[in-house]
Amino acid sequence: MNNDFKYTVKSLKLDENYHPSNSTRITTNFANLARGASRQQNLRNALKMIDSRFNALANWDNPQGNRYSVELEIISVDLEIAGSAEAFPSIEVLKTNIIDHQTNERIEGIVGNNFSSYVRDYDFSVLLLDHNKAKNEFSIPENFGDLHGKLFKSFINSETYKQHFKKPPVICLSVSDNKTYHRTENQHPILGAEYQPNESSLTEQYFKKMGLQVRYFMPPNTVAPLAFYFFGDLLNDYTNLELISTISTMETFQKIYRPEIYNANAVAGSCYQPNLRNADHSITQIVYDREERSQLAIAQGKFTEQHFIKPYQSMLEKWSANYAI
Repeated sequence: MNNDFKYTVKSLKLDENYHPSNSTRITTNFANLARGASRQQNLRNALKMIDSRFNALANWDNPQGNRYSVELEIISVDLEIAGSAEAFPSIEVLKTNIIDHQTNERIEGIVGNNFSSYVRDYDFSVLLLDHNKAKNEFSIPENFGDLHGKLFKSFINSETYKQHFKKPPVICLSVSDNKTYHRTENQHPILGAEYQPNESSLTEQYFKKMGLQVRYFMPPNTVAPLAFYFFGDLLNDYTNLELISTISTMETFQKIYRPEIYNANAVAGSCYQPNLRNADHSITQIVYDREERSQLAIAQGKFTEQHFIKPYQSMLEKWSANYAI
């Protein structure tokens, strides 16, 4: 681990009493839910959906469908640059914990799930937009995502990460609405049917620079595939309950955030193209402000530029050029 950086991990319980901290990216799914007049009911409903989905998937030795509940922790990672006066909020993820009410056991789940990053906001909402402003044809800036990817890998390989978490992270995202996905013959008892995209997306390429592979699975009784980003072997490195904790959590957030895809009334077929303009879908009873979310991403990207990229640009460029695992 490079001595230029120090990582600090903080944890906050995500329950119906959750209030976003000042350093939380308020574009994050759960932070958006925890605002406004409906905040407590939003959170209560979302957590109930997660528990119901978990029990539906973990249905063995669970005749009444109420054996398990999921506890969520918001994991915030602050990055402190040597010689600076304050830490920068670099990464925020979710950690699942599983409560087995039959054995009174608390089982550690998966860290990752939702993924938030101020530097990613800068890359996509400032750098990429500025790069394409005066161009007729969309293009990617040189070395796009290099710094972010190396910062992420340096944290995952740090002693700080190893002290707090037993396994590498799994991040679960929505599928891309400008790609076509084809169902394969591969079936997993928990993850479900595997799909493959017709081409690589910018998100895939960005996460690859973070060291992450991706596979697409549509779990049982789900209407669309989910994207699972991971290190190692997704199917064999994690237990069934660990995988279920991620599926139930992130599928719930996607039903709220992208109901056109994940709460659609028609199930994805063997050839599937997601459609964010799909009118044939159901709305959850949970208030979510998508327009505000996109506007805030730009504001947070500019905050990153002002407080992290520009003040430490030469040091970050030098560190990135020399960084290697």
